[in-house]
Amino acid sequence: MASPDMQHLTAAGRRLEYYWTAEHDGEGPALLFLHEGLGSAGMWRDFPARLTAETGLPALVYSRYGHGGSDVLEGARGVDYMHVEALEALPVIRDALDLDDVILVGHSDGASIAAIHAGAAQWSVRGLILEAPHFFVEDESIAGIEDAKIAYETTDLSARIARHHTDGDATFRGWNDIWLSPEFRDWNIEDYLPAITCPTLVIQGVDDEYGTEAQPVAIGRQSSGPVDAIMVPDCGHAPHRDASEGVLEVMANFAIALTDEMADEEG
Repeated sequence: MASPDMQHLTAAGRRLEYYWTAEHDGEGPALLFLHEGLGSAGMWRDFPARLTAETGLPALVYSRYGHGGSDVLEGARGVDYMHVEALEALPVIRDALDLDDVILVGHSDGASIAAIHAGAAQWSVRGLILEAPHFFVEDESIAGIEDAKIAYETTDLSARIARHHTDGDATFRGWNDIWLSPEFRDWNIEDYLPAITCPTLVIQGVDDEYGTEAQPVAIGRQSSGPVDAIMVPDCGHAPHRDASEGVLEVMANFAIALTDEMADEEG
């Protein structure tokens, strides 16, 4: 895959990199990708372009502050870092790029950010596609992140992360340190779930090392909109990588159904 043509904008005082998978005229719906805790725009690889090809929907893919080629993280993350992204940075990005009609596609931290943004009920969201979301902290989450710290310090993980970020160490420490801090153990965003009214697709790997089926159960029980949850066998924390073809099909069908509903309503 050729490297995407990165552009830049400023949101919440930070310079962020982003790219489009296809031209967006500001009129129709678009996909908006929100990456995982150690992710970046580039680390989605060709998946956004493939989803665009399947659905006909342009996708906006960006690297959050502290990730990829966006501004390097300065200082430690706060417990509210996902709230800051969802409620401060993301609205500015949407406004700057004419993203009035969106389907949010979030993975891990990105899925939590998407849920907070939709659950704030201040901005229109057509639908949510949530991969391995976190709505509260589980013992499995902490164990997985502790294992990641050991791997970072004893294997080539640090070098692999460094290939995708301007400052890989700052990216890793910013994510790992806050998740392992005592104050983060009480982090919980379930109070946002009842205000989510749009359709939601949740995709979780059965073998996810950072969370369990309790996460999709939580949004299925508490969301005010319809929720379709899929547990993917023989799959870890990144279904779009571990089970790419099947996940692509499920996501595409969900997004197409949402846009078909819009066409029926307008017709």
